Amino acid sequence: MAARKGRPPAGSSLHGVPAGPARPASTEGATSERASGDTAPFTRPALAPSLIAAIVLLACVAIIDSSGFVFARWGVTVLSLIVLVFAVRGRTWWAAVLMAAIAVCWNPLAVVPIPGEVWAALQIVAAALFIVVGIVVKVPRETQTTRASRP
Repeated sequence: MAARKGRPPAGSSLHGVPAGPARPASTEGATSERASGDTAPFTRPALAPSLIAAIVLLACVAIIDSSGFVFARWGVTVLSLIVLVFAVRGRTWWAAVLMAAIAVCWNPLAVVPIPGEVWAALQIVAAALFIVVGIVVKVPRETQTTRASRP
């Protein structure tokens, strides 16, 4: 196959990214800083569902009194349970309790009787809580050695 001018060969993206030149680690602050190619020892898997839930909560403040609000309640309940699982995996217990409380309050099957004005305020408070929990919850990465040592 003929080479393409100025572009990598076709299909080269399927082979991964070649490693760049390694920078020597400085002796000052080597324990606190990590090299640019290293991955963080944790992930923030709760961030995406938290941001989606915050968007749903803020967008649905206007439809609290309509019949379509039940769909927003379903979405918030499901997303809070997803974030709850990540909070438990990250051992952030206070966040797990908050997400369980949101899941109970927004549950569309067992409706909690709260007036519309209070719901509007709770929607904004819950959106802020989702954002904070999404940023704070960190789940440690599993290394190959810990996966291999499991029974």
